[in-house]
Amino acid sequence: MRRIVGPILLLTLLLLSGCATDRRNDALAHTMIAYANAVRWDGFEAAEQFVDPKVRDAHPITDLDRERFKQVQVNDYDDGNGPVASGENEVRQNVRISLTNLHTQSVRTIVDRQVWRYDPEKGKWWLETGIPDLNQ
Repeated sequence: MRRIVGPILLLTLLLLSGCATDRRNDALAHTMIAYANAVRWDGFEAAEQFVDPKVRDAHPITDLDRERFKQVQVNDYDDGNGPVASGENEVRQNVRISLTNLHTQSVRTIVDRQVWRYDPEKGKWWLETGIPDLNQ
């Protein structure tokens, strides 16, 4: 009986650690889709909820930025190959965002270099790099 307890305990620990990884990966996939939808359909101000609260407090969106957000419409949000792990709880992703200026109808593309960090206590991914800079 004692011979069985060791392997069962080890297997249980491995399965539980796999569940944590699956939970983190599922949260990442859900967050990436929700963020892309927020940027694409709801606007940059809606996407602000994905920014780490510490970053949001340190670098709040200015009134000028809010006016700039109102002047553009997102045409395309291309995340390329998706996020790439850069640590246990961090991923990076380069996103090409195509924008149309509503006043001039000119189209341009910006590159948003995103860094996302996973908060294991809250089970949530946070955008560390803030809202995309439209002045590129």
